[in-house]
Amino acid sequence: MGVPFSVEAANLNEELLPHESAAVYVQRLAEEKAHAVWALRKDADAEDDPLMVLGADTSVVCDGTILGKPANAADARRMLAMLSGRTHVVLTGLAAVTRKGVARAVEVTHVTFNVVTDAEIAAYVAGGEPLDKAGAYAIQGGAARWIPRIEGCYFNVVGLPVARTVALLAEARAGLGSRD
Repeated sequence: MGVPFSVEAANLNEELLPHESAAVYVQRLAEEKAHAVWALRKDADAEDDPLMVLGADTSVVCDGTILGKPANAADARRMLAMLSGRTHVVLTGLAAVTRKGVARAVEVTHVTFNVVTDAEIAAYVAGGEPLDKAGAYAIQGGAARWIPRIEGCYFNVVGLPVARTVALLAEARAGLGSRD
C-alpha cells in the first residue's frame, strides 16, 4: 500500500457482547484495538509526523453465527460442513485513529462454497491449513477450489480489504472521521 507501518497487538478481550450483531462486533473490536494502541503510542504523535493507528477485525458469518478460528480439527470439520454448498459473509471492521478523530468502515464480502464432501473436508483439515483461520478456511489456499464465486473484495476474505483500507487512511489523514 506504500504506507510504512509497524504491527502491535492490542491484547483485548474479544468476546461477543449479548445481542451484538456481527457487523457491530467487528467494528467495535477494530475501534477498541486502534484506541488501545493509540493510548500506548500517543506520545509519538507530532504535528510534523502525525501518528495514525489502524485497528481491524474480521469475522466469518454463516446463518448469523460467527465462525472464529476453530478450537481443534473437529471444530474445523464442523465449520467447513456448515459452509458447504452455501453462501456466507466475511465482515471486516476497520478503524483509523488520529488526534483528529476516528474514521471507520465495515467491508462486506459474500463467499459461495460448492458442496464439499466429508472426505474432502477431512483431507483439508488433516493438512493443517484451516486450524488458524476464521471460518476454518483460506481462500488463497486449498479452499480456493471450493469457491466458485465471491461478491465483494477478495482481499477482505484473505485478511484485509486493501482498497477500503487505503481510502480509510486517507479519510483519517484528512480528519474526515468523527471526533470521539
